[in-house]
Amino acid sequence: MRYIIIGAGAVGGTVGGRLAQAGREVVLVARGRHLAALREHGLRLRVPQGESTYRLPAVDGPGPLGELRADDVLVLAVKTQDTVAALDTWADVPVAGGGTASERLPLVCLQNGVESGRLALRRFRHAYGVCVWLPSTFVEPGVVSAAGTPLTGILHLGRLPDGADDTARRIAADLTEAHFEAPVVADVARWQYAKLLGNLGNALEAVGGPVASEEAQDLFARVRAEGEAVLRAAGIPHVSPDEQRAARGDKVTLVPLEGAPRGGGSSWQSLARGTGTIEADYLNGEIVLLGRLHGVPTPLNELLQRLANRFARERRTAGSLPVGELLLLAGGAARQGG
Repeated sequence: MRYIIIGAGAVGGTVGGRLAQAGREVVLVARGRHLAALREHGLRLRVPQGESTYRLPAVDGPGPLGELRADDVLVLAVKTQDTVAALDTWADVPVAGGGTASERLPLVCLQNGVESGRLALRRFRHAYGVCVWLPSTFVEPGVVSAAGTPLTGILHLGRLPDGADDTARRIAADLTEAHFEAPVVADVARWQYAKLLGNLGNALEAVGGPVASEEAQDLFARVRAEGEAVLRAAGIPHVSPDEQRAARGDKVTLVPLEGAPRGGGSSWQSLARGTGTIEADYLNGEIVLLGRLHGVPTPLNELLQRLANRFARERRTAGSLPVGELLLLAGGAARQGG
């Protein structure tokens, strides 16, 4: 199989580089300065074992590839807010032997949250979800890092909306040879919703900095509690923290990488890079949506969603909102929500 990584940033670049290292055929899809660096210097992947450079085909879209191959796997690794544009670009590309990508090829959603899977199923017959546990960083154009060892990450994989098949198992086998653990599960949404609860802290970290102080940790606990209440009301099952800890164990331990500091998670990195967008609408916003549908107040998630979007829109510095000010805003939001 050939893997076409649509969005070769931190997560996509790490998966693409590791697959290439394992001898799999990989095409990277990127844009701007990152694309230029990939074409000129190759993909530089920094991991605990050292830095490697992979000279891989790098394109800005399907045009340079012509017809897609019947054995292609499309790996969607853009942020959720960019999903619709990516689906529009790739869905109708012809595949050798007849048909289009949306009719014939597997699309693997290597993204946070759950909304991208819904969007994919509107366009693609064969969509797969992944619960992404992969600490990685976009260092600079052409360079990504992943500090996990002995495994680079854990990627629970399953067909959407549920089930497992031979395609999922073949993809998982390739990922396993590429320094990942990739369990194939019939209930991938249970894992994704559990990860979503953890990702509710992404916006908190992005606007207020590391969730390290007792006050910040208490605020995150309340944000997560809103999410748990919403999932209960909606009747949405999710993997328990104990089950997650048992699955992860000490398989992905982070170690410092020279020249590749990890400043924060995906939302923090969006602000640090000044992209102008952030995924809060599909993380905290997912909880807000479900809360409104099921009559559960979610004032803290609403606040974080609003703040994260404002920071992205105004290109404010990641982590620049003092924790004390954030706590005052949260107290006001909680009183109004109550």
